[in-house]
Amino acid sequence: MSAKPIEGVAALHSEMKRWMEYIHSHPEVSTKEHETARYIAKELAQMGYEVHEKIGKDGIYGVVGRLQNGNGKKSIGFRADMDAIRLQEDNNLSYKSRYDGVSHLCGHDGHSAMALGAAKYLADTRSFNGTLHFIFQPSEENMKGGPAMIEDGLFEKFQIDRLYAMHNIPGLAKGVFHFHDGETMSAVDNWEIELTGKGSHGSMPELSIDPVVAGSSLVMALQTIVSRNVSPWDNSVVTIGAFLAGNEGNVIANSAILRLSMRNMQAETRVKVLDRIRKITAAQAECYGCTYEIREGQPGAVLINSPEETKFAADVARKYFGDESVVYPCKPLMSSEDFAFMLQKKPGSYVMIGNGDTYMVHHPKYIFDTDILPIGASLWVALAQEYLK
Repeated sequence: MSAKPIEGVAALHSEMKRWMEYIHSHPEVSTKEHETARYIAKELAQMGYEVHEKIGKDGIYGVVGRLQNGNGKKSIGFRADMDAIRLQEDNNLSYKSRYDGVSHLCGHDGHSAMALGAAKYLADTRSFNGTLHFIFQPSEENMKGGPAMIEDGLFEKFQIDRLYAMHNIPGLAKGVFHFHDGETMSAVDNWEIELTGKGSHGSMPELSIDPVVAGSSLVMALQTIVSRNVSPWDNSVVTIGAFLAGNEGNVIANSAILRLSMRNMQAETRVKVLDRIRKITAAQAECYGCTYEIREGQPGAVLINSPEETKFAADVARKYFGDESVVYPCKPLMSSEDFAFMLQKKPGSYVMIGNGDTYMVHHPKYIFDTDILPIGASLWVALAQEYLK
């Protein structure tokens, strides 16, 4: 790791680890982050920030810390996610999750700790002239937090000129920043399809309408969308991650549920793929004599980084950390982020920071490398100091 943190930020490393370890050991999933939000709000208040809580309504516990210094008119925002996922951690950490089946195996605890570290340094030094906004967003994993905070007036309540967020990426060199202009992360759509047939005893299939057979055929049919309906020049993924039906081998289930995740990098491709899923589902259900219901989740959005703000961030990173610590442009990712919705409202950029040679996020053995805490926090500090001179 060649990047060196800002000296004063490096001095906060142990404090950032304390914040991260507390959040990690007390994980809360999307729409349940009330204790995490309370903890972060308390820390921001102790730093001297004007703290606003419960931005998002209906179980969305968004927190914004605002701090003004000097007579500068410009403002900048930094967003960190703070929700955990439903996955059993398989690590022997001293700060391991206290709750079975819930864990911070995506690194949102680290993202929040980096933002808190930057917030504290800037509050202590007042090395900026203008207004800071640190946004701690819940419900990123279900793609509801960003839209909910926007709908609740986030950008009407807080004047923010430009906005940044960051995610750790395993497999990328530790502490190296990656930037990309334009379409950077795909739009994700999470759907559930329920096929209803007619249950029966396993020995009398002729009396049934078997939703497992129908669902199996549907799984295979849906795989033809990317291979036969999407141009090889476009980027699309259709994944059926769960197939739920029945409990016994000698019982034909009455219904089957398929859970899907679709990712598309181009908006027009997304429309085409989702339309094909609807039509193929209808045709397959009719073919096998089933009825069906499609339950569509939060509509996805392609994450698009604005070029000017991205170049500014990359230039600042080179200035503070050196050319060897910056990859620009980098490759876009097929993963997804609801920060995309915020970038539809404000210019800004989503930055990736390498987590080194670790298990991928959402793996039971994933670990956020705490060495990068002061590196990520230093980028936020550098951007604030350079933009709010």
